[in-house]
Amino acid sequence: MSTVLETEEHTALRAAVAALGRRYGRDYLTRVVNEGAHPDELWADAAKLGYLGVNLPEEYGGGGGGITELSLVLEELGAAGCPLLMMVVSPAICGTVIARFGTDAQKRAWLPGLADGSRTMAFGITEPDAGSNSHRITTTARKDPGSGDWLLTGRKVFISGVDIADATLIVGRTEDARTGRLKPCLFIVDRDAPGFGRRAIPMELKAAEKQFELVLDDVRLPADALVGDEDAGLLQLFAGLNPERIMTAAFALGMGRYALSRAVEYAKDRTVWKAPIGAHQAIAHPLAQAHVDLELAGLMTRKAALLYDGGDDVAAGEAANMAKLAAADACVKAVDQAVHTLGGNGLTAEFGLASLIVASRVARIAPVSREMILNYVSHQTLGLPKSY
Repeated sequence: MSTVLETEEHTALRAAVAALGRRYGRDYLTRVVNEGAHPDELWADAAKLGYLGVNLPEEYGGGGGGITELSLVLEELGAAGCPLLMMVVSPAICGTVIARFGTDAQKRAWLPGLADGSRTMAFGITEPDAGSNSHRITTTARKDPGSGDWLLTGRKVFISGVDIADATLIVGRTEDARTGRLKPCLFIVDRDAPGFGRRAIPMELKAAEKQFELVLDDVRLPADALVGDEDAGLLQLFAGLNPERIMTAAFALGMGRYALSRAVEYAKDRTVWKAPIGAHQAIAHPLAQAHVDLELAGLMTRKAALLYDGGDDVAAGEAANMAKLAAADACVKAVDQAVHTLGGNGLTAEFGLASLIVASRVARIAPVSREMILNYVSHQTLGLPKSY
């Protein structure tokens, strides 16, 4: 990515993270995935260098930065071929929500561990029938009048990293005492809470982070498991979803850059009929277009991160959605062109690009589909009428 529009600190951060990424690289991540393990060594080193908690408050051991800095870390690790997906979930979503809305006790209990990587938290919003539509979520929480505890019941699907997380931040709904309507609320559910069950979902996607279906059967939670104010649920929810979209964009940018760099390297070296294949415009132009698309998506991602860190949640929501869509599309096209550039070699384990064909689709699908983003832009930005 171009550094012209970035500060010297951001340029230095990129360089330092890139150096860490090169020490591990794609071969390391491939080996970890094939062994059914987790990238614990990379996670620990990134934590030791302060990268995992760069967005969290300094008073709790974080770097005092924002989503801008955290997204740079994820993008550069991705560009080196070894992104850490749990960065999207643990420090970006959960850490941000707790830092902004958690009680003092919740901040003390969770933020130091999230910042130094010793604790991780998963995030549970998606449901079988609701997707990520917060208005259709059926996971409900009700108060036990006798004890004041919460009882949480429902199902979640495609929840990343629950097996390695110390707790999961669950999006549920509670009844508004004044209106009787259900409103979203967030709860911290310990991994060993009675009634909290999980089942791994078999995936074609090869990744270190497994996907799970969760079943919550009257999970009893203490009153202080509720994050922040019961009446600020929607605001708290979107405080986590905007960073999620920005970090997904960064994830896609890094993957696209990695694939493009491998293709460019190959196109320079692979010689047919006495000339490198990269000398031919049929090869060169699609790679150049992929670079342009990634650069443009990167600019929108930086804009979204700066707006979010500046406290403009409304503008950040629009920009984060557009950044996620643009980066996902750019990533899919870059990966596809990279594999095509290598021909048969693009499908071999030696070059390791074929697995990215599936991985690159993730950013188009999650955490929200490109169609729903286009709906958002149609309605919220352009003012067009809804079709639903």
